[in-house]
Amino acid sequence: MINTANGMMSTSSSSAAAAPGGNAPSPGLKTYFKSPEGRYKLHYEKGHPSGLMHYVQGKTVTQATVATIKDKPSPPTPPSQPSSSFSASSGVRSAAARLLGSGNGSRALSFVGGNGGSKSISGGSRLGPLGSNSSTSNLTSNFDGRGTYLIFNMGDGLFISDLNSQDKEPMKAIYFNNVYPVCHAFDSDAKDGHDLLIGLSTGDVYSVSLRQQLQDSGKKLVGAQHYNKDGSVNGSQNSSTHFPSSRRIIDKCRCTCISWVPGGDGAFVVAHADGNIYVYEKSKEGAGDSSFPAIKDPTQFSVAHARYSKSNPIARWHICQGSINGIAFSTDGTYLATVGRDGYLRVFDYSKEQLICGGKSYYGALLCCAWSNDGKYVLAGGEDDLVQIWSMVDRKVVAWGEGHNSWVSGVAFDSFWSSPNSDDSGDSVLYRFGSVGQDTQLLLWDLEMDEIVVPLRRPPGGSPTLSTGSQSSHWDNVTPVGTLQPAPSMRDIPKISPVVAHRVHTEPLSGLIFTTESVLTVCREGHIKVWIRPHIAEAQGASNPETALSTSLKDKPLLSSKVSNSSGYKQ
Repeated sequence: MINTANGMMSTSSSSAAAAPGGNAPSPGLKTYFKSPEGRYKLHYEKGHPSGLMHYVQGKTVTQATVATIKDKPSPPTPPSQPSSSFSASSGVRSAAARLLGSGNGSRALSFVGGNGGSKSISGGSRLGPLGSNSSTSNLTSNFDGRGTYLIFNMGDGLFISDLNSQDKEPMKAIYFNNVYPVCHAFDSDAKDGHDLLIGLSTGDVYSVSLRQQLQDSGKKLVGAQHYNKDGSVNGSQNSSTHFPSSRRIIDKCRCTCISWVPGGDGAFVVAHADGNIYVYEKSKEGAGDSSFPAIKDPTQFSVAHARYSKSNPIARWHICQGSINGIAFSTDGTYLATVGRDGYLRVFDYSKEQLICGGKSYYGALLCCAWSNDGKYVLAGGEDDLVQIWSMVDRKVVAWGEGHNSWVSGVAFDSFWSSPNSDDSGDSVLYRFGSVGQDTQLLLWDLEMDEIVVPLRRPPGGSPTLSTGSQSSHWDNVTPVGTLQPAPSMRDIPKISPVVAHRVHTEPLSGLIFTTESVLTVCREGHIKVWIRPHIAEAQGASNPETALSTSLKDKPLLSSKVSNSSGYKQ
């Protein structure tokens, strides 16, 4: 039960049973946190199947993607026979089982979910090779798939949940043999059916139709396009035996992150643990001759293009030595930001294939990055426990966010937030952004550049001169294009403090997503919490919270993706 006096959750069995959708509350954690605009309330939790074997947990870090399938369905594709054994007779047996109950006494309820598709929940069901799941077996080709979904990975599985439903367990599970999905990306504006990208621990990449996966009753990918099969593009161990020393194929190296190119007409990029990014075109099949010249200087940025027009990938970007830990495109697709094991943030002009700027962390590797919606600022976080705020106008770090007690593992701007005190004067732009870390905390930050204190210059042997106002007028000069800056001194960079600091999970966090109505926090062990915004919580009042949010989500699809305030809200 929930103690309303202090907002703390108890661990009694009765509270677990009463939790909607089987969401047992986490012990010792509050069900809300305060912010300047009001209370964010825990709406529900999502997670991997309860029957998932423990040994697969910890194999990968959970990442989450929010995907909205629009009204227009993709062209029907015949289901793949090897991955789907659903037939008319099995469908009749499945229907009978749902009506009469299964032999082990579990109870199945069939209903229409928040996304408009018929699905079912079984109290004792499990997914994939661990057993059959009634909600999965009930997905058929007449399911249109419209709605908003949460896609996340854990171990050797990729799971899909209805974001509009309070059901904790996923409605669909896809399993891979002896490999692990590690990253994924969704394109809601894809021109053909393939809108979901999946990168694997072996370096292999798949593109599939999310709608088609939901329509299929099996537990394997259907209708998938396979890229870099068996690491054919990056198998460095094969380069000496199959290719001359002057050529090199793509390493059979772990994918680390993947992204569609905004406005790229089906182009996407895949980053690997060897410091390379490969550019693909979805419309091209297979690899053909996908070899690239050997990298002459591993310490320098370089771009190589495929030798033949039919090759896929079409280009290799060598970014750095060591793993690329995060990539992010600006909203318009002009710039690509990367962060890596070497501790550098790099920003590239994507179409010109040119390094624009970058700089080193104060300490250790950088793990994550994100763009503001207007493309003026870039966030980066990593092993120095700081959040860097980079200005694209000045090509410099303009502030550091201090508040985490461990590595920063996820950052994002909240493009759906507006200041409670904002007006239409346009004199000052206020950004809200968030960060999560291995300290299990969610931090929210407000950034107003007109009020930030920035250093003018450092006199020889003295302290820096400080001033307030727009930083653009104060730097001696803008850093030249293509310059990678060393780590700045601590006393040279202004510090900002969070307006919210709240412990949201018991395990280290790996991701953060802002949507129109909520904030999603992702735990590296496969648990996701959905926190509804204050105006949604107030609007629902005494009404059913699931009905209120589900109705709102149907009307407005969710999209994924902000100085100092001494009176931070700490929970």
